[in-house]
Amino acid sequence: MTLPVAVEREKKHHRKIDCIGYFREDGLWDIEAHLIDTRTYDCGYDQSHRDGLIKAGEPVHDMWVRLTMDLDFIIHDACASSDLTPFPICPQAAQEMRSLIGIQIGLGWMKQVRERIGSRHSCTHLMDLLGPLSATAYQTLHAALEEREAQKQSRDKPMILDTCVGLSTDGEVVRKRWPEFYTGSIKTESGE
Repeated sequence: MTLPVAVEREKKHHRKIDCIGYFREDGLWDIEAHLIDTRTYDCGYDQSHRDGLIKAGEPVHDMWVRLTMDLDFIIHDACASSDLTPFPICPQAAQEMRSLIGIQIGLGWMKQVRERIGSRHSCTHLMDLLGPLSATAYQTLHAALEEREAQKQSRDKPMILDTCVGLSTDGEVVRKRWPEFYTGSIKTESGE
């Protein structure tokens, strides 16, 4: 464990998010995210749903989102499933994910998501999956993007640059791996 030792505590809630990226035989990419919330205590939400009680250890939420995209991160298909929810109306929100078809994952994409799927018609937990899902998309498509760039006569600046401290264009990683995009000062052997 890399975190410092915590004070004695009692576990109450566990959210597990699992994301997987797939390359499809038709040349598109499927990125799936799965969320499960469990609690260590019994809780009730709706007397007419799930017998009025969600027992400790049973999922409060069990939800899935799949986005199908191309190598330019344009969404060709989107589907979701809310298998277990606290209220009987919750699964209706899964249908709203189809509204994402046609948009591109990139800068400002969550703004587009919110414009297409209003909060009154969405599910907070399905929306929560879109962040890790988009990060998984970048990780999944990375090698294919690099391969595509290598085929070009002149290389565009990789989208991943300047997205974190390790890939800052004025940093050592970029200086060594992508010298043509390095923006820092080059030190001489004398250190100047």
